[in-house]
Amino acid sequence: MQPLIDNARTFGQRPEEFTRLAEGQSPQVLFITCSDSRVVPAVITGARPGELFELRTTGNIVPPHTLRYPTSEAATIEYAVEVLGVSDIVVCGHSHCGAVGALVRGGDLDTVPAVRDWLAHAAEGPEASDPGDPAVAEAVQNHALTQLLRLRSYPCVAERLAAGRLRLRCWYYEVHTGAVREHRADTDSFEVL
Repeated sequence: MQPLIDNARTFGQRPEEFTRLAEGQSPQVLFITCSDSRVVPAVITGARPGELFELRTTGNIVPPHTLRYPTSEAATIEYAVEVLGVSDIVVCGHSHCGAVGALVRGGDLDTVPAVRDWLAHAAEGPEASDPGDPAVAEAVQNHALTQLLRLRSYPCVAERLAAGRLRLRCWYYEVHTGAVREHRADTDSFEVL
């Protein structure tokens, strides 16, 4: 913890780098990814403060849209699209995802009931031809695509897509290599960026 504290102490000693941030934010991208500590959107993309609006959830799950029970995730998506006017939304799954691994392998989550109940939002369990694969690559990719499709059910997203003012992207990040792949609709495969 001490190295993190030391960095936090010196972080604000460069006020000239941060003054413009007080004027507001105008990120172009909503980046939806897992809460996993190995997945750091700003490191992956090289983004500076103010360039990414982030939504991090266990298993990069986008819950179903409902007005009856609004969620923090829905509020973040709506704010990014309606208020900030992002032009792109990236859903980024990652290799070695514990949440997707639990879904694929049917892990016993009784000791973590909040996690178990959250994962129920994942829709169907992601398909994997090799559930023993520690990277759960195929399952993570299928899962990320499912979350991307779920985004289309959000009224603000559907409206912006129809108007041609929003693009949806699906990425897969390999924590063991640092490689980033993007889903290509024309080939229905994940290819290196």
